[in-house]
Amino acid sequence: MIAFITRIALGVCLSVAAMVAPALAAGIDLPTPKVTIHPGDELSMDNVIIRRFPAQTAQQFAVMTDRYGLNGMVARRTLFPGKPIPVTAVEARLLVRRGEPARLVFQEKGLTIIMQVEPMQNGTAGKVVRVRNIDSGLVVTGVVQQDGTIRAGN
Repeated sequence: MIAFITRIALGVCLSVAAMVAPALAAGIDLPTPKVTIHPGDELSMDNVIIRRFPAQTAQQFAVMTDRYGLNGMVARRTLFPGKPIPVTAVEARLLVRRGEPARLVFQEKGLTIIMQVEPMQNGTAGKVVRVRNIDSGLVVTGVVQQDGTIRAGN
């Protein structure tokens, strides 16, 4: 009788193990640095690789899941090789910095006006920022362009 119960218990254990094993083997592929990346360093496809982690890693921690989304971003803090990259540890490259001179471009119906301005806030590509005209003190808003200029108007 004990041998029979032992066989049933062993069979149940093997069945449970067979169901749990695929869940344990399942994981998620996350981008990780190949080498130590220091604050201010740019991430690229060359210094980021994919590594498998337990599936719950991305659910428990706010980590980057898209390798291609990291391309061109800048490290805000030191990133270590083989470790998942926290969402708060990277940011888009600042193209416009508060207080540093920038160019404002206004274009309409063939007319182009370019002036020196002082950004009142930091900005990445596509972000709307407020700027102050250095000569007149007038404050206007514009959209930061990929080349670091600020486009005003249409």
